[in-house]
Amino acid sequence: MDLPETTFLGHSTLRLRIGGRTVLTDPVLGPSVGPLRRTAPAVDPEGPAGADLVLISHLHADHLHLASLRRLPRAVEVVVPAGAGDWLRRRGVARVSELAVGQTRVFDGLRVTGTPADHSGHRWGPRFTHGPQADAMGHLLKGDGLRVYVAGDTGLFPGLDDVAAQGPIDLAALPVWGWGPNLGPGHLDPAGAAEAVRRLAPAVALPVHWGTLAVAGLCSVPGRTGSRMRELLVRPPHDFADAVAAAGLPTRTLVLPPGAAVGTPA
Repeated sequence: MDLPETTFLGHSTLRLRIGGRTVLTDPVLGPSVGPLRRTAPAVDPEGPAGADLVLISHLHADHLHLASLRRLPRAVEVVVPAGAGDWLRRRGVARVSELAVGQTRVFDGLRVTGTPADHSGHRWGPRFTHGPQADAMGHLLKGDGLRVYVAGDTGLFPGLDDVAAQGPIDLAALPVWGWGPNLGPGHLDPAGAAEAVRRLAPAVALPVHWGTLAVAGLCSVPGRTGSRMRELLVRPPHDFADAVAAAGLPTRTLVLPPGAAVGTPA
């Protein structure tokens, strides 16, 4: 089947050409995010080329990465969860707008709807009560006769059924791990992501949020700790694909290494 031109740039960063727009999701384009280091190959400068719309799922630094946003042309529109716009403008991002969960906006031939997510929306994590806060979200994109669901960062939540009820999903980008040896609440592991596939019934599932970032030095720690972290940079998308197949689901799982692309140019 046809898919939009899609490049997996690592972590949760996709470049999608759909509805006459070139969209970046949660761009992380540099070698580091705070204490995290990029373990995947560097982003090819052509990867984000031509982007004119950025969709941010939530405020965590590995999804709303200020240094990466500042690398983009000032004319690029950055769409953040409702309530986060002023905070981002004060940090030098020129063109910022907001989208709320349940709200739909139209960008030329592209319709974007904010979808719920089960994840902390605070910039510095769920234990903090002061500082920037906005609901975490996913995005449902409709253009060129295709529907693409980009989950952001989330655990399982009842509203997944509502996303599926909006129409057949051609491509679902689902997180399958993170950047550390363990996952806290509000995340999908391979088994959870396979359950999300069962509920969403997409034609194609693309695992994201894996194989890109790790705590500096952790992969080189001797013994089981380093070995486990190196394994977690590789195994989750394949475990996800195996879980989808074991469940007998008709969805095709597409495992792309960071930097790889699929789909037909729009």
